[in-house]
Amino acid sequence: MTTALLKFALSGALIAAATEFAKRSGKLGGLILSLPLTSIFAILILWFETKSPERTASMTEETLWFIAPSLTLFVTFPFLLRRGMGFPLAFAIGIFSTAASYAFLFKIRP
Repeated sequence: MTTALLKFALSGALIAAATEFAKRSGKLGGLILSLPLTSIFAILILWFETKSPERTASMTEETLWFIAPSLTLFVTFPFLLRRGMGFPLAFAIGIFSTAASYAFLFKIRP
């Protein structure tokens, strides 16, 4: 239970830090979000819980493959917002385009 609470606390702290810094500077908020802190924490926790080089290497490699489709949101969403589209629709399209990118990745790399 302690490990689960630590995971929740770290995740919450990252989100809180990113949003608080973003209120002052989009650049600082973006920097915090772009750092692979969640990945680093997950890799460390997986390693300490399993001590499995194969599982740790596999998760890290799979993370690399999933980065590309996730970037779709960060291209589509601000593009649409800056062209006057409302937040809800731009966000929905950004999420849909990201989901479509993930679906494409799963199709080409089962």
